[in-house]
Amino acid sequence: MKTARPAQAARQFLPEDHPDRQGLPTPRLARALLQALRMADGIYVGMNGAAARMAQLDSIADNLANAQTPGFKAARPSFEAFLAKGDPSHHVAHPAAVATAIDLSHGPLQQTGNPLDLVPQGDGFLGVQHGDHLAFTRNGRLTVDGSGRLLAAGLPVVDREGQPIVLPPGSTARIEPNGAVLADNQRIADLGVFVVVGPLDKVGPSLLVPTPTASYSATDEGVHPGQLEGGNASPLEAAVQLVAAQRHFESTMQALQTSKRLDERAADVGRIR
Repeated sequence: MKTARPAQAARQFLPEDHPDRQGLPTPRLARALLQALRMADGIYVGMNGAAARMAQLDSIADNLANAQTPGFKAARPSFEAFLAKGDPSHHVAHPAAVATAIDLSHGPLQQTGNPLDLVPQGDGFLGVQHGDHLAFTRNGRLTVDGSGRLLAAGLPVVDREGQPIVLPPGSTARIEPNGAVLADNQRIADLGVFVVVGPLDKVGPSLLVPTPTASYSATDEGVHPGQLEGGNASPLEAAVQLVAAQRHFESTMQALQTSKRLDERAADVGRIR
């Protein structure tokens, strides 16, 4: 069998309606090679899909691990499909995890009887000192450190003016329903309970910071002493979501491997021997 000249071999991969292709056969493999560039789309779509599912798995795993953390707010990733830039006639949608929303719904309440446990009323948050800024939490499990500072989520709790609350040495603290902080039955401060308008960013399991477009202000809302608000992520729901997301991830990886094999096969067929 004669070997096709390079020029003739190259002509085999021209579009069927190209003038220079007249007189040449149109084998199926040659037609398949005309789609070689588009075959790679499956790899890129698979990679983007796998990355999106990994982001979903991370969020679900975090929700499951912190389901029992007081004041924990679950993360809910959002997905969107994008069209790749290039040939306007070539429409291939690429999936991506574009944002992770924070579920600010309330978690279940638990009676503890501890005088330093509390739940802010309504949609209020406790204000805590986070570096040079104010952060917010609904983790009402308060503690007192060696310096007498009142802590929530490991950070100093602030009053309505944003100043840390410090107890006198050796005193016993108690929180009243109106937010008053008592030390040996003497009122020393009022808890800073704040309402936030606008989006929040998550910097810890139960710790939130306002974005530049958000605003906050102190409120007259009180607290529910002797209670704690649990995490708003259901362990059962998170476990089911974890299994489903894992299966979707495995399916995406299988599709990615299939696209890779097809791409390699197309490259092998295209070699001139």
